Amino acid sequence: MRTRILLFALLLSASLAWSQSAARNGNSGQRQADRAEDQFEKTVPPPTRQQSSVDFAKVKSDADELVILSQSIHSGIDDVGKGMLPKDLIDKLKQMEKLSKRLRNELAP
Repeated sequence: MRTRILLFALLLSASLAWSQSAARNGNSGQRQADRAEDQFEKTVPPPTRQQSSVDFAKVKSDADELVILSQSIHSGIDDVGKGMLPKDLIDKLKQMEKLSKRLRNELAP
């Protein structure tokens, strides 16, 4: 019985010592990786943003058309609430989707 307790205590202390040494070695590896990453970031130049030529008149026109479509869809949705589906509602929704995608692509970097 005593031998088992001694053996258990010995194994427990050995595993604790091993885990502490592994933790110390793991931290130094992490520090080295952090230093290497910092060094790499210093050597890589920041990306340059290209100023795209945006046709503001076209963007403004698309935005205005989007507003008009939005207002007409709003009244169409009121009709749907009354049980009537306007013929062109789906087409207007598709057109709104196309316009918003075009605007997003024009204005997003």
